[in-house]
Amino acid sequence: MAEVPAVTENPGAAEDPVVGTPYGAVRGRYENGLAVFRGIPYAAPPFGPRRFRPPVPPEPWDGVRDAGAFGPTPPKPPYSEAFAKLLADPVVPGDDCLNLNVWTPEPGPGARLPVMVWIHGGALTRGSSAIPVYDGRSFARDGVVCVSFNYRLGVEGFGLFPDAPANPGLRDQLAALEWVRDSIEQFGGDPDRVTVFGESAGAISIGALLASPRAQGLFRRAVLQSGAPEVTDRDKVRRLVRRMAARLRIPATARAFAVADRGALAEAQAEAGRRASPVVGGPAFGIVVDGDLVPRDPLEALIEGDVAKDVELLVGWTSEEYRLWLAPTGLLERLDRLGPVALTAARARCRCGPEVPRGYRLARPGTSTADLVGQLVTDFLLRVPLHRLADAHRAPSHVYEFAWPSNIPGLGACHALELGFVFDTVGVPEAAMLAGPGAPQFLADEMHAAWVRFAVTGDPGWPAWDDTHPVRVFGSGGPEIVRGPRDREMALWETGPAGPTGIERDPASREPGAAPRTVVGRLRRSGAMRRI
Repeated sequence: MAEVPAVTENPGAAEDPVVGTPYGAVRGRYENGLAVFRGIPYAAPPFGPRRFRPPVPPEPWDGVRDAGAFGPTPPKPPYSEAFAKLLADPVVPGDDCLNLNVWTPEPGPGARLPVMVWIHGGALTRGSSAIPVYDGRSFARDGVVCVSFNYRLGVEGFGLFPDAPANPGLRDQLAALEWVRDSIEQFGGDPDRVTVFGESAGAISIGALLASPRAQGLFRRAVLQSGAPEVTDRDKVRRLVRRMAARLRIPATARAFAVADRGALAEAQAEAGRRASPVVGGPAFGIVVDGDLVPRDPLEALIEGDVAKDVELLVGWTSEEYRLWLAPTGLLERLDRLGPVALTAARARCRCGPEVPRGYRLARPGTSTADLVGQLVTDFLLRVPLHRLADAHRAPSHVYEFAWPSNIPGLGACHALELGFVFDTVGVPEAAMLAGPGAPQFLADEMHAAWVRFAVTGDPGWPAWDDTHPVRVFGSGGPEIVRGPRDREMALWETGPAGPTGIERDPASREPGAAPRTVVGRLRRSGAMRRI
């Protein structure tokens, strides 16, 4: 890596800020006293001979490259009509989609400010860093350098082929973090004080990076919002690729997909994955064990192994994650009509016996069938593994729950609702799509400040996880600390055949030639989260 030139103008000057990177200088903009750089390439365009391959560095450029606007977004299918009303997902055309953005209060070496790096969600198939809810200005306002980036999505980033390496989208994320390590000091950041934070698929990605030997040392702290470490069964991904290949009438190889039209790929991907969801599962794209970047199931590695033991964690969820998965499409009403049939399906989905839903009924009397199914799936996918991770982790862990209900009828405290509060962007129209009008600013102040405190000190402002299970609840009445609010339900999952640790050898689930996997890994793969 070439030495980064120090090319920084006086932040107090009227001129635009210019900063050197390993590949050339970039010109940003001053916006309300903060320096903002958008669309900086951290890797070369992943098309042509580089399609479905690991990222490579961008070509260096001469002169000063303009970094005033968001760069191209990766290829992706649009949301369905039901979700497009709730979730913004802008499209910026162009090939140079492996780019990142930086918000900083003090560009230039010497400031050594803490850094927060955002990894967006979107079920690994949608989303980008250009979504207005993810604007990093509030972090920069509060003395933190904020970075966000794009990575390859769907089949481009997480397809599985016999003639290409697995997980190229996750490899993009690793390349972006390496860029931060090598470049962020010139933007005022401290490469030794990096916090990664992500939601949904972004949090799942962080789980894989936490456990990856290749990512060790790239970040000091990590925030996992509504996503737990997991991998997807390789055959699930292969089945989705084969479905796409059949629709396109091409072989299921990277060579054939690389010459396919991007629009046709997006259409085939949307159709092939149309029926997959967190509730019913189904073939879907996800991070897989690859023996390289992801050598084993990340949850197993973090619980049983000796990786990332010094990385401080902040993990949590929303109270009613499932309502975003079920309410927009009318599935809540259908599950209630199905009654016992829906519960039987949920038991199969969650690999649990009848004692688990029975215990949920006792713990929360009066809960509807749909809500019971939703909470079962949420706990199976999220709360159980995050509880176990916090229990096993050596470094301090802090746990939160976001409980404020959306002002959009039926959504409640749903998946992704906390994002505008974390970024302190509840006032932008795109945040109101999910939160409705009148989202409480006091709650955004509290939650955003907690994330900043965690990045700066490792302490978000409430006790670290211990045997009493303290959880910071962000709700309508303001933040409060509740101890063990879901321990009764969590205990129900410890009575199954896997025992109190959730570990049971399962030779039938292994990949040929692979080491035996555990029930924790099998549950994570069978429940591979297709979060939005």
